[in-house]
Amino acid sequence: MTTENPQIGIAVVGAGYWGPNLVRNAQATPGLRLRYLCDIDEKRARTVLGEYSTVTTTPSLDEVLADPEVDAVAIATPAATHFAVATAALEAGKHVLVEKPLAPTFEEGKALVETADRHGRILMLDHTYCYTSPVGYIRDRLRSGELGDLQYLDSVRINLGLVQPDVDVLWDLAPHDLSIFDAILPDDLFPVAVSAHGSDPVGAGHACVAHLTIQLSNGALAHVHVNWLSPTKIRTMIVGGSNRMIVWDDLNPTQRLSVHDRGVDTSDPTTLGPDNRGRTIVSYRTGDTVAPALANTEALRSVMVEFRDSITENRAPFTDGRSGLRVLALLEAAATSLAKDGVYVPVPDIVRERTPRPIGGAPATTIDEARRGRGEVTV
Repeated sequence: MTTENPQIGIAVVGAGYWGPNLVRNAQATPGLRLRYLCDIDEKRARTVLGEYSTVTTTPSLDEVLADPEVDAVAIATPAATHFAVATAALEAGKHVLVEKPLAPTFEEGKALVETADRHGRILMLDHTYCYTSPVGYIRDRLRSGELGDLQYLDSVRINLGLVQPDVDVLWDLAPHDLSIFDAILPDDLFPVAVSAHGSDPVGAGHACVAHLTIQLSNGALAHVHVNWLSPTKIRTMIVGGSNRMIVWDDLNPTQRLSVHDRGVDTSDPTTLGPDNRGRTIVSYRTGDTVAPALANTEALRSVMVEFRDSITENRAPFTDGRSGLRVLALLEAAATSLAKDGVYVPVPDIVRERTPRPIGGAPATTIDEARRGRGEVTV
């Protein structure tokens, strides 16, 4: 950050689908000053900014990276370009916020993480769902033990379209669910192996319907169903705990989250008398259902605030480069499994590394510690 101006100078690269959202939230976040909107179609960039904006537009990434007033870059270019654009920005000494996925391959993602480490720069993923109130609530309840032992995760993300020409449905939709899993799981609970099944009923050349199953280290299963061909749009997730269960319906405007005091209890058969051992040892518990009040904040604004704070506090962001690398590791394992008719594929050890690394020699700080330090109330 420049010493002449305490604000963080930021440039947005890409004025397509997601870029305008980054522009709007960068301009609305105190401590950030939007200096550039960079796009090869400069006319489109000017249209996004409006006629009277003082923000500079340019088709040249080199111009952006050469400006010492630019401290950080937010990348919203096509996924295939993420590695090249992010590498150039990091090599130029800029902090980087990049849209999912981190890179087209695990090896390129690993190279980006190493480049950020070498230059002491922030590398952050725009895993927007991780900054929503429902994910914050689920994370806190699961990690505190309030839900009990995790028994399963079940997520559905289906709708009609858009069928992507260059990636299958897993690479298009599942990163959202995988990043949420990564955000909510306790540090001692991690994926072990992945199995994926898919089909291409419309002849798109890759899977349009897919089911992904993840074995977790405690024996539980996490399941993701993604589909481009559903007549209805569904965005639900169920978090099953031994004490309580949470249902998240992201499309329900009145009750996005419900907590159920319901479950299955079992008895130890050795404690039953001889006459009762033939009876079922399963009993069903039915309790109250509660709809918690959630903060109604824009997740992308929270992303920008976290990017700003990680820079000013010189700490790893919540969704740092390694979180993006963990998602890539699962996606590549899923692709391997899909090609082998659903066999379980072990995932790399990177998925176990859930503690943030230091940035530029500063102590590692978790998002929970940062929130407590700022006096924020847990949602």
